Amino acid sequence: MTTTPPGWAATSIWWHVYPLGALGADTTGADRDCRRPLSALIDWLDHAVALGVNGIALGPIFTSATHGYDTLDYFTIDERLGDRGDFDALVAACRSRGLRLMLDGVFNHVSREHDRVADTDAARGVARRHRDGTVATFEGHDGLVELDHRAPEVADLVVDVMCHWLDAGVDAWRLDAAYAVPPAFWRAVLPRVRQRFPEVYVLAEVIHGDYPAFVADSGVDSVTQYELWKAFWSSIVDGNMHELQWALTRHEQMLTTFVPWTFVGNHDVTRIATRLLEWSVDLSIVLLATLPGTPAIYYGDELGWTGTKEERVGGDDAVRPVLPETPPADDVLPPVYRLHQRLLGIRRRLPDIERARVQTLVVDQGLLVYRVHTGQPITVALNANRSSTDVTVELGTTGHLDSERSHREGDMIHLDPGGWYIAGTES
Repeated sequence: MTTTPPGWAATSIWWHVYPLGALGADTTGADRDCRRPLSALIDWLDHAVALGVNGIALGPIFTSATHGYDTLDYFTIDERLGDRGDFDALVAACRSRGLRLMLDGVFNHVSREHDRVADTDAARGVARRHRDGTVATFEGHDGLVELDHRAPEVADLVVDVMCHWLDAGVDAWRLDAAYAVPPAFWRAVLPRVRQRFPEVYVLAEVIHGDYPAFVADSGVDSVTQYELWKAFWSSIVDGNMHELQWALTRHEQMLTTFVPWTFVGNHDVTRIATRLLEWSVDLSIVLLATLPGTPAIYYGDELGWTGTKEERVGGDDAVRPVLPETPPADDVLPPVYRLHQRLLGIRRRLPDIERARVQTLVVDQGLLVYRVHTGQPITVALNANRSSTDVTVELGTTGHLDSERSHREGDMIHLDPGGWYIAGTES
């Protein structure tokens, strides 16, 4: 099964926010007070627009028991995030700025406290059950009960939820833990949603496995490109661009059938600024901005925030922090924010990067030079080595688009440690 993503998605660049953390909610669920509502994110929308994005991807916002991924009610806004009025205000503010809006659909599992799980009449419930009648749980989490994706009632529920919020003004869905759901379920659900909302964009969370096969079998538009995410940071840490070259070969194969969702950070992983030395964070941003895919920036990464993901209760808190009430003033924005602006500016001026062919020109330990064959090709050189290096490639009459810690003399590029150079021609 193949689908055609909506045309608007081809130029989309996303700012990904985890609302419960960003707005200071108690994610243990003990305190249900609303400290700051969803509408408080409106104060950050101009920051996102100035950054260079045109879409806001929200983590879970529906009523849940704790962290948002244990849903209690798909049709109401979590009281810790305000109410429907706050949601509607955010939608209107996004619309007025030309921003698309994506919601996080947790359709693999629900909270054990969900009323259609807790009901003693198993026949009425929506949970997947073992032969002895006990409910099946997700990846060992006792509080997360899997839905029975063989049941027509579950398909009807997911269609109703997706259409309800699309009707309320959202443009896209992220399908959480989509890898744990039979692709046939999505293949049955998504055409029903697209029949009513043909312009919806659907992203699936898939961590391992055969991404193209999942897209073909499920009918989603895209999946999370974790292979490339891992190569982004580990090839820089290890000074081994051969790993990234291999990942790019697989990435190009994917691009023949779909456009992957690319990222260097999200709500489930250690912050990129924690993984990389300060100077080499720049290299990851260059890669994200200049390589094919649908790029997403995780909130705070553009400000250089750090945080380590830990495998324990509350281990996500450090990578899901509170946003200040207002963005930093323009005159105190950090250099990494300005770098995002510059590079996303190139991306927006060369939108056909989205599914362009990438040709590796040079790969040698931490040195990588590649050409992106857009209508106006660009050549990108990066040095993750701890020493300076010179590299000569055919650059022709292309000019200078952007660079740091580098300079060019004809076809020779000199790169300091952590240096990068982008050559190209803009009309």
